[in-house]
Order: sequence, then C-alpha cells, then structure tokens
Amino acid sequence: MARGVPGGYRIWDAKARRWWGDLYELCPDDLLTELNGDANYERITALLKKYRALKR
Repeated sequence: MARGVPGGYRIWDAKARRWWGDLYELCPDDLLTELNGDANYERITALLKKYRALKR
C-alpha cells in the first residue's frame, strides 16, 4: 500500500510491518498496480530499477 509521507510516497509492507523500497516523489502507478495485482518478482525488480535510475 502506498502512503503519502513528507516529500512523496513510500510503500508500506503490511506483512513485515515496515517501509519497503525507496521514497518516491511521484506515485509510481505501474509499480503499485503490480504489487497489488500479480506481484511478479521479475516485473517488480525491473520497475524498482527503473524508478531508482530516474531519481539520479
């Protein structure tokens, strides 16, 4: 689940009860759709790499 935090959005892992991933200035809709849908590991990894590269 994405939650708004100061400066952007973070992903909350309800199972582990902690923040997961990086802080995003913009809400990554395709990443959230994948996490809430099929949760394909390879697709999630590719999306995380994409958004990390955009932050640099």
